Amino acid sequence: MTGPARSPKAAVVVSQQIVQEALDAGLGPGDLLPSEKIMVEKYQIGRGTLREALRLLEFQGVVVMKPGPRGGPVLQEPTGAFLSGAFVLLMQLRNAPLRSIFEARLSIEPVITQLAAANISDERLAEVGATVERMKVALQSDRRAFLEANKEFHDIIAWSTDNPLLGYLADSLLEVTNGTIVGMDFPQPRRKATLLAHESIFKAMSERDAATSMEAMNEHISDYLKYAEKKFPDILGSVVRWDQDL
Repeated sequence: MTGPARSPKAAVVVSQQIVQEALDAGLGPGDLLPSEKIMVEKYQIGRGTLREALRLLEFQGVVVMKPGPRGGPVLQEPTGAFLSGAFVLLMQLRNAPLRSIFEARLSIEPVITQLAAANISDERLAEVGATVERMKVALQSDRRAFLEANKEFHDIIAWSTDNPLLGYLADSLLEVTNGTIVGMDFPQPRRKATLLAHESIFKAMSERDAATSMEAMNEHISDYLKYAEKKFPDILGSVVRWDQDL
């Protein structure tokens, strides 16, 4: 026989109320929430409970605490970083290797690209093309700029599906598998192959060819996974730790 259902913790309930009421009020990123004094009175709670609620929101990237006499909790645009951390924690608890996250990208990202090719706006498509041009410029001499443009390429595509869940999902998986994080080298031949793959994907998307876009992305991620399996089998077989800096 099970016991009675436990009520949600007060700080969790308050954090949920803060988010909902901010949305109801039309607030967005950069807007300051009410002061601590006002929220304590409004929700009829202690300062400790309120601060715990705000810490929960801060941990999830929803608010940032602005210091100073005119400071307080400021709404932020959440990123996939919180979701990335949750994925890594769950994978570590199951003792699952990094390879599993690459395989998830291989299963999901081609479909995302197919959807994006069908829905992407001209403005967003131009942004994808701009990342390809930046990769060309950075190919020879600026590895960091190349990798940043590489990540942005995938991010823009993921957020062009008109489905925010897919955007956050792809963004978080990419954050975990980013070569600069997990310690994989990214030499010039591999950068060149990546650029060629991105050019192929961009061409198919420019032609609004969803099927070819999906195939090109599938080939791109498959090719990188084969490269990683050959060059870095130990890294792919290792478990990414939750305490690693994501």
